[in-house]
Amino acid sequence: MPAPTRLHLQRLRQLWRSAGWPSQDFIEVELLAAGWVERLQEADGRERLRVTDAGVAALAASLQKNRTLRDAHETLVERVAVEMQRAGRIAWRGLSLRAGLPEEDGKTLWVNAMPDVYSIRHSTVEDYLEPAIHEIKVSRADLLGELRRPAKSAAYRALCGQCWFVLKAGIAEPDEIPSEYGVLIGHDGHLELARPAPRRAHKPDFATWMALARATPLAPPDDDPQSPL
Repeated sequence: MPAPTRLHLQRLRQLWRSAGWPSQDFIEVELLAAGWVERLQEADGRERLRVTDAGVAALAASLQKNRTLRDAHETLVERVAVEMQRAGRIAWRGLSLRAGLPEEDGKTLWVNAMPDVYSIRHSTVEDYLEPAIHEIKVSRADLLGELRRPAKSAAYRALCGQCWFVLKAGIAEPDEIPSEYGVLIGHDGHLELARPAPRRAHKPDFATWMALARATPLAPPDDDPQSPL
């Protein structure tokens, strides 16, 4: 039996949640041929679809794979955030920010961005804050998908003075990442500097300050000698 594609899994989830009325398209044909769904005849003569045991197994395998990737992602995000804190920075996770990107016609394209880790230096001088964004990738497919959406990465650059991609070891080579970004490689026990991020002067705008004020920075790591104070 072939491995289900993203479109197959998406349709299987839809059928699992719904009454299973047929769409009669080619995705449905492939699901039926693979044995992931089956046709049932209703008493009134109408036909509906039901996910088979094989389809349930395919959904369960996809769920486990996504959960494993999510756990690996969260682990690497946590490691990067801790390293930023150990470097004397204040770090946030899950910030919802908005960046305005200039377009060729003079208009502004507003892009919503949620960086994995946003950090600033622990300083009272605005010029010394050096905002940085770290975007973590543990899947090659996820990385390539983001590189195909340049507006999202451009929004990250517009929100900080240095922008990094943190890659799980083995999913890509540093040369595959555009030169505007620094690259860190996440190994099992350490982070490897593959390429430093270009730095430029940047001050957070008012909207970013408001987002920081509404959010809570991460607590200091347990090995921080200042944490009990």
